[in-house]
Amino acid sequence: MIRLAWPDLGPEELAAVAEVLESGQLTMGPKVEEFEAELAAACEVEHAVVVSSGTAALHLSVLALGIGPGDEVIVPAYTFPATANVVALAGARPVLVDVDPETMNLTAEVVGEALTERTKAVLVVHLFGRPAPWESLEAAAPEGVALLEDAAGALGARRSGRACGGLGRLGCLSFHPRKIVTTGEGGAVTTDDAEIADAVRRFRHHGIEPRGDFDIRSPGLNYRLPDILCALGTTQMRRLERLVEERERLAAGYAERLEGAVGLPSADEGDRHGWQAYVVRVDRRDEALAALREAGIQAQIGTYALHRLAAYADQGPFPGADAAYERALALPFHNRLTDGDLDRVAEVLLAHTGRGH
Repeated sequence: MIRLAWPDLGPEELAAVAEVLESGQLTMGPKVEEFEAELAAACEVEHAVVVSSGTAALHLSVLALGIGPGDEVIVPAYTFPATANVVALAGARPVLVDVDPETMNLTAEVVGEALTERTKAVLVVHLFGRPAPWESLEAAAPEGVALLEDAAGALGARRSGRACGGLGRLGCLSFHPRKIVTTGEGGAVTTDDAEIADAVRRFRHHGIEPRGDFDIRSPGLNYRLPDILCALGTTQMRRLERLVEERERLAAGYAERLEGAVGLPSADEGDRHGWQAYVVRVDRRDEALAALREAGIQAQIGTYALHRLAAYADQGPFPGADAAYERALALPFHNRLTDGDLDRVAEVLLAHTGRGH
């Protein structure tokens, strides 16, 4: 079996976790601040606040912006459902818009068309690690409409030399096991805005004020990330560049074998892809997926077309999102893959497209 994903964990992570266990301080201890400092430096922002998941990061970002009933947030129709769910759970309306079927990201044109007087934010996803066209999106968003980055798959990615996770008013990261840096579950909010950072800290810890005497001005949640998991993340952050370079090497290996047979993932000139996943575009995707699994190769669809889910079925049509959903195929992508593994994956896909021997 060739696995879809395999977290990059080893002796350093074991030692870091053991250190926390020996300290007896398992949550809200020094490893939290260490991890936050590493993340802030990588995203080139003043503040990073770690939380219990990428979804928690999105949820608290929406709450920190004061978004609620009567408000609208523009969300791509092709993304993981959490991106829209957090808006709905805050009482606001996620307004789905179409995506470019090749880049699978938002465009300024569709955002501009969806803006209303109720629009409070645009949730921009760097899907699978490909940086979104930030400058045009920024130009399309009027004053008072926040650009919120869903950079769950884009830690280490760069847009025109700038770090993803540091482009918008807030950025949201995820440390799920399929991400380049993992804590098992976990996430973070990144920002240069000290008031926003304090609001996120307050919301993640029951609403308790982060400075001064114990007080709760408004109710919060328990979205804390324990020191055990922060120790994992801190260890990996210290080799982030190496992890990204390894993904780049694997991506180049796939591209060499599959060029001309499938639609290959890429980034705009001058950008650095974050390579959270290696997602190709292929005709008869479900047949290709079945063939890979039959050959003992784990694979998966890219992500979801939200308007095909019951919760969001009242919006659409979105032909770009449909095309992305129907063609996107995630291939095995982790640093335990060998050249022989890449050959096996390519052989099945080339046979599927009629280009095999």
